[in-house]
Amino acid sequence: MATFEIENKVALITGGASGLGFQYALGLLERGAKGVTLADINAEIGNQALTEIESKYGKNKAIFVKTDVSNYDDYEDAFKKTVEKFQNVDILLNNAGIMNDAIWEKEIAININGTIYGILLGLDNYLPKHKSGPEALIVNVSSVAGVDAFGSLPIYVGTKFAVHGMTLSWGLPVHYERTKVRVVGVCPGVTMTPLITESENRNLGRAYENSRIAELKSSKCLRQEPEQIVPGVMKVIEKAPSGTMWILEGGEPPYQYQMLDRFEIPKVHLEQ
Repeated sequence: MATFEIENKVALITGGASGLGFQYALGLLERGAKGVTLADINAEIGNQALTEIESKYGKNKAIFVKTDVSNYDDYEDAFKKTVEKFQNVDILLNNAGIMNDAIWEKEIAININGTIYGILLGLDNYLPKHKSGPEALIVNVSSVAGVDAFGSLPIYVGTKFAVHGMTLSWGLPVHYERTKVRVVGVCPGVTMTPLITESENRNLGRAYENSRIAELKSSKCLRQEPEQIVPGVMKVIEKAPSGTMWILEGGEPPYQYQMLDRFEIPKVHLEQ
């Protein structure tokens, strides 16, 4: 597979004003992207992020669009404004998400519905129509919680498993062949952003909080800084085949996560 060139491409990044989303924006611009759209719910942080990008990369390299990804029309407006500003869009980073089982209805709306809206808008409309080259790309941000069990946040885990499953399914050749849009997924490990550092009591109660504390001390949680994840995500953008999932944790390079084929695993039946 040929390397996807980031240079001169346009990216739409949800949750792009802070945390990993903002780091992805900087990583793309550092590699010569034509422009980025920071689609985020927080206008104050969004405008601060825009100012920072303009001071480093100059004017006309980024726009901020206030976006609630759980609202389809809001999400589409981010696509429309991206095309209006940059004339094309090549990359969607479906990054927006929250980790708070205490408000699980909102968590599901953002993490699952928001991801679906992005894929529907990107794969079946804006990316095929407005890509600047032969191929476009959707990167869905799952988590190591999308490939493993965490007792502290079972609903969050469920949302990230959903992102995993959607990536595998929309990444199948049947969709790539008709759209020329690759769909890939990344699974960041414990990354020291507010999602982790401000995670106390964002769960279903004391028993879940006790589990969170224990998990953070366990070998399941390999910590990394936001800047450490960016080179790996850029490599996934450039080289990962459609329908693949990539784990990035502990500051190490990405490695592919592959599920076992259910037809090949030994069948262990319950005793009669």
